[in-house]
Amino acid sequence: MPSMDPAALQKFKSEVALKFQLYNSLFTSLPFHRIEKTGILLSMLLNVCEEGYKKKKSPVQIMDEFFSSHSSYRLEQEQTDLLFRFVQYVERQVVLFDALEDAAFSKVNDLSGTGTLKQLKSSLEQTDGDPAKSVQDDFCVRMVLTAHPTQFYPGSVLGIIHDLSKALQENNTSLVNTYLQQLGKTPFFKKQKPTPYDEAMSLIWYLDNVFYHAVGRILTYAANELTPWLQEDKPLLQMGFWPGGDRDGNPFVTAETTLQVASALRSSIVKQYYMDVRKLKRRLTFKETDQLIANLEKQLYNEVFGQVKQEDLDAGKMIQQLNQIRDTLVYQHNGLFAGSVDNLIQKIKAFGLYYASLDVRQDSSIHQSFYTMLAADGKVLPADYHKLDEGEKLKLLAGLSRLDESVMFRDPLHQDVIQSVRAIASIQEQNGETGCYRYIISQCNSAINVMEVYGIFLLAGWNKDSLTIDIVPLFETIDDLQRAGEIMEALYTFPAYRKHLEKRGRRQTIMLGFSDGTKDGGYLMANYSILEAKQALTALSAKYQIDVLFFDGRGGPPARGGGKTHKFYASMGNDVSGKEIQLTVQGQTISSNFGTIDSAQYNMEQLLNAGLSSSLRGNTRPTLEKNQQDLLLKLAEDGFDAYVSLKEHPVFVDYLAHASPLRFYAETNIGSRPAKRGSASRLSLKDLRAIPFVGAWSQLKQNVTGYYGVGTALQKAEQRGEWKLVKEMYQHSVFFKTLIDNCEMAMLKCYFPLTSHLADHPSFGEIWHMIYSEYELTRKYLFLLSGKNELMADYPVEQLSVSMRERIVLPLTTIQQYAITKVREMEGAAAKSKQAEMKATYEKLVMRCSFGIINAGRNSA
Repeated sequence: MPSMDPAALQKFKSEVALKFQLYNSLFTSLPFHRIEKTGILLSMLLNVCEEGYKKKKSPVQIMDEFFSSHSSYRLEQEQTDLLFRFVQYVERQVVLFDALEDAAFSKVNDLSGTGTLKQLKSSLEQTDGDPAKSVQDDFCVRMVLTAHPTQFYPGSVLGIIHDLSKALQENNTSLVNTYLQQLGKTPFFKKQKPTPYDEAMSLIWYLDNVFYHAVGRILTYAANELTPWLQEDKPLLQMGFWPGGDRDGNPFVTAETTLQVASALRSSIVKQYYMDVRKLKRRLTFKETDQLIANLEKQLYNEVFGQVKQEDLDAGKMIQQLNQIRDTLVYQHNGLFAGSVDNLIQKIKAFGLYYASLDVRQDSSIHQSFYTMLAADGKVLPADYHKLDEGEKLKLLAGLSRLDESVMFRDPLHQDVIQSVRAIASIQEQNGETGCYRYIISQCNSAINVMEVYGIFLLAGWNKDSLTIDIVPLFETIDDLQRAGEIMEALYTFPAYRKHLEKRGRRQTIMLGFSDGTKDGGYLMANYSILEAKQALTALSAKYQIDVLFFDGRGGPPARGGGKTHKFYASMGNDVSGKEIQLTVQGQTISSNFGTIDSAQYNMEQLLNAGLSSSLRGNTRPTLEKNQQDLLLKLAEDGFDAYVSLKEHPVFVDYLAHASPLRFYAETNIGSRPAKRGSASRLSLKDLRAIPFVGAWSQLKQNVTGYYGVGTALQKAEQRGEWKLVKEMYQHSVFFKTLIDNCEMAMLKCYFPLTSHLADHPSFGEIWHMIYSEYELTRKYLFLLSGKNELMADYPVEQLSVSMRERIVLPLTTIQQYAITKVREMEGAAAKSKQAEMKATYEKLVMRCSFGIINAGRNSA
């Protein structure tokens, strides 16, 4: 909720902060075991935590003091029972805070102000630009929902938050009380790991309850108000979808899952249309329209309830029928209810019969092992395939033909490679081509990796002349980002791939991932490398007359490319292709930025405004001036050196495993995907997935990947006499200012007193001091840069929101550290059956604390 408006801060204080205090008291009547006592004891614990950390006490000392001075519980079992009740209580406090923020959204934010489409229209009307000069023909924002496990609410709780925020908006205290009671009895903890299909269904909840309505509103407004400036070739907003298609590192996603999810998406969107048409039927009671709408209702009814279909449903025909109804309303009934018909037409244009376009993603190593197996078999590829050079391999892959049915796959993964590509053909038949037409390659290291996928489609029986598929390489590590240009040039100049691009409208989508970039190279280098890769790929694609579309793998936290995303897009100059904005949205970012129709509409409009503004006004400046780019490169290199020296510290991974809940991640039952790639028992940084890595630092309240190296880089710039240039870049470059803003957000969520007991640890003291020193150094230089003496001072509403959330979960982070210490002590002690039982209890406690801590870090943390 970025706002410098003092009125917005006042609204936030009265609508969220004050109401939280008032409604929080309702918790004492919640149906928990001995709840009154729990609430009172929790507030005491918070106080003991705050006082204890001021006195440099450890979490264990704080909890020991709490139990001995403030409770009558002396038995360990009684104490852990109380701690579980605290977790339950805090989880529900976080839900209340979420619901209050959702309810206050439209009061705290100006829904017609800066960054909205209304503001864009007004500024376009005021400029003397020619409205006939339309935007690039087919600009759009594509938001791809992913199920990466950065948020823990089950669907039942999401529903309560939704209803609770509505009751709070209406100040309906008795309903609020009822929903809080429902919340008290609703379990937050998933006893079993969700399947990829479960993950898909929980995201379809957002499509049904939020995006369907918000996208309809936005597109209807754009069609009515922005037509002089837009060409209506394709919808301005499109939805993408990963659960069920993303099999990278997830052995539980199969071709069958992909087909199931595609089917669920189709049936869900048809149900939405059916409900809208039923509402329209109640209004369109005129004799010229009633039969037309009744026919459409019948078609949809047959599809929803599985009745015998007279004809297959067709989105184009539905739009034709609705246009006929609309014309009748306009010409014969003064346009009565035409707006509602327009809204449905726009939704059908945006969602078709597929709802969200399902992407398939797999790691390049799986494709490589698939071809190694084929070479060993000797029927499809020569046995010496692995010895051939790149050119020979590319030619072989481009010339493959349908695989003989007799070829047997012993490995189910290899079987799935072929079956998933056949599933795509089936989905295109059922849901339309847009339903599933992109294949993304993780860890793409060469042109061969792209042609391997091209070859798999040929082996699965696709015809190269009608290959309705976009092959999307994903570049993520610093090395891959630096080599992206040479890889793409090899593809652009390879005749078979060039011909494929000609058939795909000379458009190439390239995905750039932030997660592994920050894990690999630290905050500054990851962001710089992505910008540099985009600049190089934009120039290269223009040289070969290819339209390049960038797809950003952004997470919620700044450390994973999140934060103030729309500002990054607004900061892009004419040296970065802006034909589309495509980004992944996941976990707590979906619930925090797109959790209600108002917030979704507002945040999607911010992205649309960022992209449309530059294309409508004709962007003539680069993202950074030459001297700024050179300076940022130096900062990135210095930041990279600092981060690498931390990452290569001999106890780096051990420290994270020792101090954070990292090793418990796999047992949280929040995501279907394992926490690390590969099956080695020892934890290695390379195998560790970026989400558990970033999440572990976040729960440790050290957020290393969001700032580490920034302070060192700024200090070195000052030592070189370049401080004035850095300050000028901060004041004049939106790109650099946004980088620093997001860094401040990551830092505001740090809390070093939580782990200061490790400062004197024999093995980990040195690394703790390295991290803390860099944090303090970065803080010092950010204050010098901004001229402020508080982090996030430019965003007072967000600053207060973060501070309140951090205070709510302070007891949880303390309990979690206490429980981690207990587990370690018990691992070191001789095994006794009673001890083993208590150890399991403390392990469960660590895991349960994760839920509340991560949910509380909702605002893109």
